[in-house]
Amino acid sequence: MPRYYTAALYLFVDLPDFADLREPLHQCCVANGVKGTLLLAREGINGTIAGPEEGVRAVLDHLHADPRLARLQHKASWSDHPPFHRLKVRLKKEIVTLRVPGLDPNQTVGQYVKPADWNALIRDPDVLLIDTRNDYEVAIGTFEGAVNPNIKAFTELPAWLDAQERLQGEDGKKTKVAMFCTGGIRCEKSTALLKMRGYDEVYHLEGGILKYLEEVPPEQSTWQGECFVFDERVSVGHGLRPGPHELCRSCRWPLSSQDKASPLYEAGVSCPHCHDQRSAEEKARLAERQRQVALAASRGQAHIGVVQDKRTRHLDDAPQA
Repeated sequence: MPRYYTAALYLFVDLPDFADLREPLHQCCVANGVKGTLLLAREGINGTIAGPEEGVRAVLDHLHADPRLARLQHKASWSDHPPFHRLKVRLKKEIVTLRVPGLDPNQTVGQYVKPADWNALIRDPDVLLIDTRNDYEVAIGTFEGAVNPNIKAFTELPAWLDAQERLQGEDGKKTKVAMFCTGGIRCEKSTALLKMRGYDEVYHLEGGILKYLEEVPPEQSTWQGECFVFDERVSVGHGLRPGPHELCRSCRWPLSSQDKASPLYEAGVSCPHCHDQRSAEEKARLAERQRQVALAASRGQAHIGVVQDKRTRHLDDAPQA
């Protein structure tokens, strides 16, 4: 049986004392052998944690003991390998950053659509289907017919939405919009944004792609490819089974077997997506790090091989969303 129980969670709820919650939560995770990333903000909590099942459930019980978090739910999955190497409990301005003043998903969001009803909605020709995730996520999988905004960060989505003439519909009538993301949290904000801007018919996939892949049989699915996840599994497919992708340890792009067969790929150093973005000095440093990773592996030792600079995506810094 897989050893590591993973729980992806979020809840928008007013937490004026969120800073005071950090240390007890951190201590609870440490005491129970749980790793991952948890973000706390005035607007709520977001994160993904993993560890022994009893340890993760102890952390969830700790959270549920706060009456404001009693309705907090999580999406569970299992892994043979540790999904996270570190524990981070961080204080943030937003639990998922969009930087739109006055936006409050606690007040209004789009209409939730259960996975079983999602296919019927997105087959409606009057519905514009928008993938709210980043470019590297969309690259390995999305729903059939979805519009890709080609954004590198969620904060770019509002400007992209403003520029879309097709969102205006005909005769001044707002278009019907359906949105989706990994676990649902980004759609809480993106649909709230559209509602704030006067769109009445706005829908989003309840539980996100992960819930859809968990509940909808492959033969009925309109999902194409794999779903990127923000942990060491890198991607999952139907039934939330770990997918075939690996992570470029230089730029954090999810790599297919074709990417790894490229002459531009060097394990731990570069891939087709970042080969031309790394200087000779950077590549030399990354090659030495990779040598240390291989040496540690040959000795049966753990080694964290993650580039810690602002030009890379930090896998452990990003909860599933």
